Amino acid sequence: MRRNKLRELLSSGKPTLGTHLLSTWPTLVELVGAAGAFDYVEFTAEYAPFNLYDLNNLGRALELKELTGMIKVEQTQWTHQAMRAIGSGFQSVLFADVRTEEDARACVAAVRAEAPGKGGRLGVGMRRDVGTVLEVGRPSYVEALDQVVIALMVEKAECVEDLDHILAVPGIDMVQFGAADFSMSIGLAGQFTHSDVRKAERRTIELALSKGLHPRIELHDLERAPEYIEMGVKHFCIGWDARILYNWWSANGSGMRALLGQSVAVARSHHSTGGIY
Repeated sequence: MRRNKLRELLSSGKPTLGTHLLSTWPTLVELVGAAGAFDYVEFTAEYAPFNLYDLNNLGRALELKELTGMIKVEQTQWTHQAMRAIGSGFQSVLFADVRTEEDARACVAAVRAEAPGKGGRLGVGMRRDVGTVLEVGRPSYVEALDQVVIALMVEKAECVEDLDHILAVPGIDMVQFGAADFSMSIGLAGQFTHSDVRKAERRTIELALSKGLHPRIELHDLERAPEYIEMGVKHFCIGWDARILYNWWSANGSGMRALLGQSVAVARSHHSTGGIY
């Protein structure tokens, strides 16, 4: 069974750094590993198309580069996707759309073994995490499931209202506030920096820290990192492959058009009318 490096870093009180991928191309995982700056990769499966072979291939790339894999799973797929991702070699699960204490307990159960004292729902499986046939159902498998890092999204008004009880559920490791979903859930869609949204985010961070949990922050870039570090946060996940590509194409495409004496608006009009440059 593989060491869970993310778990080891959390247990030792050290900072952690991840990045997001929506693509299932394993080479991107290898490039993240080659950069040498990251502890884990979050495959944001809630937003991306994928199949079970993709999970296995991502798991191999994570193992090759000695990275921990985190998967973000949607509310209707907590149990199934958590099981298949862990079986493919992922060692952390980020559960979206948690609303109640009951939800939080269901997320923990989706990761832990169905064994005395574990309170989980996972049984024995012939998957990559156990070498398919090498450590099937052994104590090492039960221990590995205990080590899986469980993260919860705090992104719904209902969740924030009952946050104290939700974060008291045993087994939770990391907590992340979701400004986009939260703002929409309170009737402020798109107002990610509204004072009510910022207030809920700060409360989430402070409450998590008070309970010995690890608040995690998603960032597009480094600009706001210092303010979160000042609050006591030391776990970050920065950048999305899709956004990185869009930003590069947008900035450099516009720059190149300017060198050619054209604006992006002119270029778009040529596309829409079938014009030739």
